[in-house]
Amino acid sequence: MKVVTVVGARPQFIKAAPVSRHLRERAQEILVHTGQHYDTAMSDIFFDELEIPSPDYHLGIGSKSHGAQTGEMLTKVEEVLEKETPDWVLVYGDTNSTLAGALAASKLHIPVAHVEAGLRSFNRRMPEEINRVLTDHISRALFCPTQTAVDHLEKEGIRQGVHFVGDVMVDALRFNRTLAQERSDLPNRLGYGSGSYILVTLHRAENTDHPRRLKEIVNALNELPLPAVMPLHPRTRGQLERYGFTIRNPSVHVIQPVGYLDMVALEASAGKILTDSGGVQKEAFLMEIPCITMRDETEWTETIRQKTNILVGADKRKILEAVENFTVSFSLVEPVFGDGKAADRIVKQLLNEP
Repeated sequence: MKVVTVVGARPQFIKAAPVSRHLRERAQEILVHTGQHYDTAMSDIFFDELEIPSPDYHLGIGSKSHGAQTGEMLTKVEEVLEKETPDWVLVYGDTNSTLAGALAASKLHIPVAHVEAGLRSFNRRMPEEINRVLTDHISRALFCPTQTAVDHLEKEGIRQGVHFVGDVMVDALRFNRTLAQERSDLPNRLGYGSGSYILVTLHRAENTDHPRRLKEIVNALNELPLPAVMPLHPRTRGQLERYGFTIRNPSVHVIQPVGYLDMVALEASAGKILTDSGGVQKEAFLMEIPCITMRDETEWTETIRQKTNILVGADKRKILEAVENFTVSFSLVEPVFGDGKAADRIVKQLLNEP
Protein backbone atom coordinates (compact mmCIF):
# COMPACT_ATOMS: atom_id res chain seq x y z
CA MET A 1 0.00 0.00 0.00
CA LYS A 2 1.19 3.53 -0.78
CA VAL A 3 0.28 6.52 1.40
CA VAL A 4 1.09 10.13 0.54
CA THR A 5 1.44 12.25 3.68
CA VAL A 6 1.06 16.02 3.27
CA VAL A 7 2.60 18.28 5.91
CA GLY A 8 3.74 21.88 5.93
CA ALA A 9 3.76 23.40 9.40
CA ARG A 10 5.63 22.82 12.63
CA PRO A 11 2.80 21.06 14.56
CA GLN A 12 2.26 18.66 11.66
CA PHE A 13 5.88 17.50 11.67
CA ILE A 14 5.49 16.60 15.35
CA LYS A 15 2.24 14.69 14.81
CA ALA A 16 3.47 12.93 11.67
CA ALA A 17 6.64 11.55 13.27
CA PRO A 18 5.11 8.71 15.35
CA VAL A 19 2.64 7.75 12.60
CA SER A 20 5.43 7.73 10.03
CA ARG A 21 7.54 5.41 12.17
CA HIS A 22 4.70 2.86 12.35
CA LEU A 23 3.62 3.34 8.73
CA ARG A 24 7.04 2.78 7.19
CA GLU A 25 7.34 -0.58 8.92
CA ARG A 26 4.33 -1.91 6.97
CA ALA A 27 3.74 0.24 3.88
CA GLN A 28 5.26 2.78 1.50
CA GLU A 29 5.01 6.40 2.59
CA ILE A 30 5.68 9.36 0.31
CA LEU A 31 6.23 12.52 2.37
CA VAL A 32 5.24 15.86 0.83
CA HIS A 33 6.35 19.10 2.54
CA THR A 34 4.42 22.07 1.15
CA GLY A 35 6.86 24.62 2.56
CA GLN A 36 4.19 26.46 4.57
CA HIS A 37 6.79 26.84 7.33
CA TYR A 38 9.76 27.75 5.21
CA ASP A 39 12.20 29.15 7.80
CA THR A 40 14.94 26.62 8.63
CA ALA A 41 14.48 27.12 12.36
CA MET A 42 10.75 26.47 11.96
CA SER A 43 10.98 23.57 9.54
CA ASP A 44 14.13 21.72 8.48
CA ILE A 45 15.47 21.29 12.01
CA PHE A 46 12.37 19.27 12.91
CA PHE A 47 13.18 16.55 10.40
CA ASP A 48 16.63 16.17 11.93
CA GLU A 49 15.58 16.35 15.56
CA LEU A 50 12.51 14.13 15.37
CA GLU A 51 14.18 11.51 13.19
CA ILE A 52 11.68 12.02 10.36
CA PRO A 53 12.84 10.96 6.89
CA SER A 54 13.57 13.83 4.53
CA PRO A 55 10.57 14.82 2.38
CA ASP A 56 10.28 13.09 -0.97
CA TYR A 57 8.82 16.34 -2.33
CA HIS A 58 9.48 19.86 -1.05
CA LEU A 59 7.03 22.17 -2.80
CA GLY A 60 8.55 25.41 -1.50
CA ILE A 61 5.28 27.37 -1.39
CA GLY A 62 6.28 29.77 1.40
CA SER A 63 4.33 32.64 2.92
CA LYS A 64 1.43 34.13 0.95
CA SER A 65 -2.14 35.22 1.53
CA HIS A 66 -4.45 32.37 2.54
CA GLY A 67 -6.04 32.13 -0.90
CA ALA A 68 -2.82 32.35 -2.86
CA GLN A 69 -1.02 29.90 -0.60
CA THR A 70 -3.82 27.34 -0.60
CA GLY A 71 -4.31 27.65 -4.35
CA GLU A 72 -0.64 27.10 -5.15
CA MET A 73 -0.52 24.15 -2.77
CA LEU A 74 -3.59 22.63 -4.41
CA THR A 75 -1.96 22.81 -7.84
CA LYS A 76 1.38 21.37 -6.75
CA VAL A 77 -0.03 18.64 -4.49
CA GLU A 78 -2.31 17.55 -7.33
CA GLU A 79 0.74 17.12 -9.57
CA VAL A 80 2.39 14.89 -6.97
CA LEU A 81 -0.73 12.78 -6.51
CA GLU A 82 -1.18 12.29 -10.26
CA LYS A 83 2.40 11.04 -10.44
CA GLU A 84 2.33 8.84 -7.32
CA THR A 85 -1.27 7.49 -7.50
CA PRO A 86 -1.46 6.59 -3.79
CA ASP A 87 -4.07 4.46 -2.04
CA TRP A 88 -4.54 7.12 0.67
CA VAL A 89 -3.66 10.75 1.30
CA LEU A 90 -2.94 11.44 4.96
CA VAL A 91 -3.31 14.98 6.35
CA TYR A 92 -2.93 16.44 9.83
CA GLY A 93 -4.58 19.19 11.81
CA ASP A 94 -6.00 22.40 10.42
CA THR A 95 -3.53 24.35 8.27
CA ASN A 96 -3.73 25.47 4.66
CA SER A 97 -1.54 22.44 3.86
CA THR A 98 -4.21 20.21 5.43
CA LEU A 99 -7.01 21.63 3.30
CA ALA A 100 -4.96 21.70 0.09
CA GLY A 101 -3.91 18.09 0.50
CA ALA A 102 -7.44 16.97 1.22
CA LEU A 103 -8.98 18.93 -1.66
CA ALA A 104 -6.41 17.76 -4.19
CA ALA A 105 -6.98 14.14 -3.18
CA SER A 106 -10.77 14.34 -3.17
CA LYS A 107 -10.89 15.86 -6.67
CA LEU A 108 -8.78 12.92 -7.88
CA HIS A 109 -11.04 10.45 -6.03
CA ILE A 110 -8.23 9.38 -3.69
CA PRO A 111 -9.48 8.67 -0.15
CA VAL A 112 -8.42 11.16 2.51
CA ALA A 113 -7.47 10.29 6.07
CA HIS A 114 -7.54 13.15 8.58
CA VAL A 115 -5.58 12.93 11.82
CA GLU A 116 -7.01 15.20 14.54
CA ALA A 117 -10.48 15.12 13.05
CA GLY A 118 -13.48 16.56 14.86
CA LEU A 119 -11.83 19.49 16.62
CA ARG A 120 -13.98 22.60 16.80
CA SER A 121 -13.45 26.06 18.26
CA PHE A 122 -16.82 27.19 16.79
CA ASN A 123 -15.20 30.41 15.59
CA ARG A 124 -15.65 30.54 11.82
CA ARG A 125 -13.50 33.69 11.62
CA MET A 126 -10.46 31.53 12.28
CA PRO A 127 -8.92 30.15 9.05
CA GLU A 128 -8.01 27.01 11.00
CA GLU A 129 -11.66 26.34 11.81
CA ILE A 130 -12.66 26.55 8.16
CA ASN A 131 -9.78 24.24 7.21
CA ARG A 132 -10.67 21.58 9.76
CA VAL A 133 -14.41 21.61 9.04
CA LEU A 134 -13.96 21.32 5.27
CA THR A 135 -11.30 18.62 5.62
CA ASP A 136 -13.52 16.54 7.89
CA HIS A 137 -16.40 16.70 5.43
CA ILE A 138 -14.33 15.32 2.53
CA SER A 139 -12.38 12.68 4.49
CA ARG A 140 -12.97 8.94 4.24
CA ALA A 141 -11.18 8.12 7.51
CA LEU A 142 -11.44 10.49 10.45
CA PHE A 143 -9.06 9.84 13.34
CA CYS A 144 -10.34 11.59 16.45
CA PRO A 145 -8.14 12.39 19.46
CA THR A 146 -10.99 12.55 21.98
CA GLN A 147 -14.60 11.50 22.49
CA THR A 148 -15.53 15.18 22.28
CA ALA A 149 -14.21 15.24 18.71
CA VAL A 150 -16.31 12.17 17.86
CA ASP A 151 -19.38 13.92 19.29
CA HIS A 152 -18.73 17.04 17.19
CA LEU A 153 -18.65 14.98 14.00
CA GLU A 154 -21.83 13.14 14.89
CA LYS A 155 -23.64 16.45 15.38
CA GLU A 156 -22.56 17.41 11.86
CA GLY A 157 -23.88 14.14 10.45
CA ILE A 158 -20.48 12.46 10.03
CA ARG A 159 -20.67 8.93 11.38
CA GLN A 160 -18.99 6.73 8.75
CA GLY A 161 -15.24 6.19 8.96
CA VAL A 162 -14.94 7.86 12.36
CA HIS A 163 -12.34 6.30 14.68
CA PHE A 164 -11.59 7.31 18.27
CA VAL A 165 -7.86 6.52 18.38
CA GLY A 166 -6.49 8.92 21.00
CA ASP A 167 -4.11 11.77 20.42
CA VAL A 168 -0.87 11.25 18.47
CA MET A 169 0.63 14.10 20.51
CA VAL A 170 0.73 11.72 23.48
CA ASP A 171 2.75 9.28 21.37
CA ALA A 172 5.00 12.07 20.12
CA LEU A 173 5.60 13.70 23.46
CA ARG A 174 6.56 10.46 25.19
CA PHE A 175 9.22 9.85 22.54
CA ASN A 176 10.36 13.46 22.23
CA ARG A 177 10.50 14.25 25.94
CA THR A 178 13.08 11.51 26.33
CA LEU A 179 15.05 12.96 23.42
CA ALA A 180 14.80 16.44 24.93
CA GLN A 181 16.13 15.24 28.27
CA GLU A 182 19.10 13.70 26.47
CA ARG A 183 19.85 16.50 24.03
CA SER A 184 18.67 19.86 25.39
CA ASP A 185 19.81 21.85 28.40
CA LEU A 186 18.47 25.18 27.09
CA PRO A 187 16.76 26.30 30.34
CA ASN A 188 20.04 25.84 32.21
CA ARG A 189 22.01 27.63 29.49
CA LEU A 190 19.60 30.56 29.75
CA GLY A 191 20.14 30.58 33.50
CA TYR A 192 16.71 29.38 34.65
CA GLY A 193 15.93 26.67 37.17
CA SER A 194 12.90 24.43 36.98
CA GLY A 195 9.65 26.32 37.60
CA SER A 196 11.37 29.70 37.80
CA TYR A 197 9.94 31.30 34.64
CA ILE A 198 6.87 31.67 32.44
CA LEU A 199 7.18 30.37 28.90
CA VAL A 200 5.50 32.72 26.39
CA THR A 201 4.56 31.89 22.79
CA LEU A 202 2.65 34.22 20.49
CA HIS A 203 1.97 33.64 16.81
CA ARG A 204 -1.72 33.22 15.99
CA ALA A 205 -3.10 35.58 13.34
CA GLU A 206 -6.13 36.52 15.45
CA ASN A 207 -3.65 38.21 17.82
CA THR A 208 -0.73 39.28 15.66
CA ASP A 209 -2.76 40.67 12.75
CA HIS A 210 -4.95 42.92 14.91
CA PRO A 211 -3.14 45.94 16.38
CA ARG A 212 -5.52 46.36 19.32
CA ARG A 213 -5.14 42.77 20.47
CA LEU A 214 -1.40 42.71 19.88
CA LYS A 215 -0.91 45.97 21.79
CA GLU A 216 -2.92 44.66 24.74
CA ILE A 217 -0.77 41.52 24.89
CA VAL A 218 2.48 43.50 24.58
CA ASN A 219 1.30 45.81 27.38
CA ALA A 220 0.68 42.75 29.54
CA LEU A 221 4.11 41.33 28.75
CA ASN A 222 5.66 44.68 29.68
CA GLU A 223 4.05 44.40 33.12
CA LEU A 224 4.76 40.72 33.81
CA PRO A 225 5.92 40.47 37.42
CA LEU A 226 7.85 37.22 36.91
CA PRO A 227 10.76 36.14 34.68
CA ALA A 228 9.66 34.94 31.27
CA VAL A 229 11.25 33.28 28.24
CA MET A 230 9.75 34.10 24.84
CA PRO A 231 10.97 32.36 21.65
CA LEU A 232 9.79 34.93 19.12
CA HIS A 233 8.09 33.59 15.99
CA PRO A 234 9.47 35.31 12.83
CA ARG A 235 6.01 36.43 11.77
CA THR A 236 5.28 37.90 15.21
CA ARG A 237 8.58 39.79 15.13
CA GLY A 238 7.57 41.28 11.80
CA GLN A 239 4.16 42.37 13.09
CA LEU A 240 5.68 43.98 16.20
CA GLU A 241 7.97 45.99 13.94
CA ARG A 242 5.12 46.84 11.59
CA TYR A 243 2.96 48.30 14.36
CA GLY A 244 5.83 49.83 16.34
CA PHE A 245 5.29 47.73 19.48
CA THR A 246 8.26 46.87 21.69
CA ILE A 247 8.67 44.37 24.52
CA ARG A 248 10.59 46.51 27.01
CA ASN A 249 10.24 44.45 30.18
CA PRO A 250 13.74 43.30 31.21
CA SER A 251 12.15 40.27 32.88
CA VAL A 252 10.98 38.99 29.47
CA HIS A 253 13.90 37.19 27.82
CA VAL A 254 13.13 37.30 24.09
CA ILE A 255 15.08 34.65 22.16
CA GLN A 256 15.22 33.39 18.58
CA PRO A 257 12.88 30.55 17.52
CA VAL A 258 14.04 27.22 18.91
CA GLY A 259 13.97 23.65 17.69
CA TYR A 260 11.31 21.31 18.96
CA LEU A 261 13.47 19.51 21.51
CA ASP A 262 14.57 22.84 23.00
CA MET A 263 10.91 23.86 23.06
CA VAL A 264 9.93 20.70 24.91
CA ALA A 265 12.73 21.35 27.41
CA LEU A 266 11.49 24.92 27.93
CA GLU A 267 7.90 23.70 28.42
CA ALA A 268 8.87 20.97 30.86
CA SER A 269 10.84 23.39 33.06
CA ALA A 270 8.36 26.27 33.02
CA GLY A 271 6.31 27.26 36.04
CA LYS A 272 3.45 28.36 33.79
CA ILE A 273 2.88 28.68 30.05
CA LEU A 274 1.31 31.74 28.39
CA THR A 275 0.39 30.96 24.79
CA ASP A 276 -2.01 31.26 21.87
CA SER A 277 -0.88 27.95 20.32
CA GLY A 278 -3.15 24.93 20.09
CA GLY A 279 -0.31 22.43 20.28
CA VAL A 280 1.37 24.11 23.24
CA GLN A 281 -1.90 24.03 25.20
CA LYS A 282 -2.01 20.28 24.84
CA GLU A 283 1.69 19.79 25.57
CA ALA A 284 1.23 21.83 28.74
CA PHE A 285 -1.61 19.51 29.75
CA LEU A 286 0.46 16.39 29.08
CA MET A 287 3.49 17.77 30.97
CA GLU A 288 1.33 19.02 33.86
CA ILE A 289 2.15 22.72 33.45
CA PRO A 290 -0.61 25.30 34.11
CA CYS A 291 -1.57 26.94 30.81
CA ILE A 292 -2.89 30.47 30.22
CA THR A 293 -4.30 30.81 26.71
CA MET A 294 -4.49 34.20 24.98
CA ARG A 295 -7.52 33.32 22.89
CA ASP A 296 -11.27 33.75 23.24
CA GLU A 297 -11.96 30.05 22.65
CA THR A 298 -10.05 26.82 22.17
CA GLU A 299 -10.53 23.61 20.24
CA TRP A 300 -9.01 21.77 23.23
CA THR A 301 -12.10 22.15 25.38
CA GLU A 302 -11.03 19.16 27.49
CA THR A 303 -8.21 21.23 28.99
CA ILE A 304 -10.73 23.87 30.09
CA ARG A 305 -13.07 21.29 31.61
CA GLN A 306 -10.16 19.69 33.43
CA LYS A 307 -9.21 23.17 34.73
CA THR A 308 -5.60 22.92 33.57
CA ASN A 309 -6.06 25.78 31.09
CA ILE A 310 -7.71 29.19 31.34
CA LEU A 311 -8.82 31.48 28.50
CA VAL A 312 -7.84 35.13 28.93
CA GLY A 313 -8.24 36.49 25.39
CA ALA A 314 -6.12 39.52 24.57
CA ASP A 315 -6.97 41.25 27.84
CA LYS A 316 -4.08 42.72 29.83
CA ARG A 317 -5.92 42.58 33.14
CA LYS A 318 -6.97 38.94 32.71
CA ILE A 319 -3.49 37.92 31.53
CA LEU A 320 -1.75 39.48 34.52
CA GLU A 321 -4.36 38.16 36.96
CA ALA A 322 -3.93 34.59 35.64
CA VAL A 323 -0.14 34.84 35.75
CA GLU A 324 -0.40 35.79 39.41
CA ASN A 325 -3.19 33.50 40.57
CA PHE A 326 -3.92 30.57 38.21
CA THR A 327 -2.92 27.22 39.74
CA VAL A 328 -3.76 23.60 38.89
CA SER A 329 -4.19 20.46 41.00
CA PHE A 330 -2.93 17.89 38.50
CA SER A 331 -3.69 15.01 40.88
CA LEU A 332 -7.38 15.59 40.02
CA VAL A 333 -6.87 15.61 36.23
CA GLU A 334 -8.08 12.72 34.03
CA PRO A 335 -5.91 11.44 31.11
CA VAL A 336 -8.43 12.39 28.41
CA PHE A 337 -6.06 12.26 25.42
CA GLY A 338 -5.38 8.54 25.31
CA ASP A 339 -2.69 5.99 26.09
CA GLY A 340 0.10 6.85 23.64
CA LYS A 341 -0.84 4.17 21.08
CA ALA A 342 -2.77 6.35 18.64
CA ALA A 343 -0.22 6.07 15.81
CA ASP A 344 -0.41 2.28 15.79
CA ARG A 345 -4.23 2.38 15.72
CA ILE A 346 -4.20 4.85 12.81
CA VAL A 347 -1.88 2.69 10.72
CA LYS A 348 -3.88 -0.46 11.46
CA GLN A 349 -7.07 1.25 10.27
CA LEU A 350 -5.40 2.54 7.10
CA LEU A 351 -4.01 -0.89 6.29
CA ASN A 352 -7.22 -2.63 7.38
CA GLU A 353 -5.32 -4.74 9.92
CA PRO A 354 -7.06 -6.42 12.84
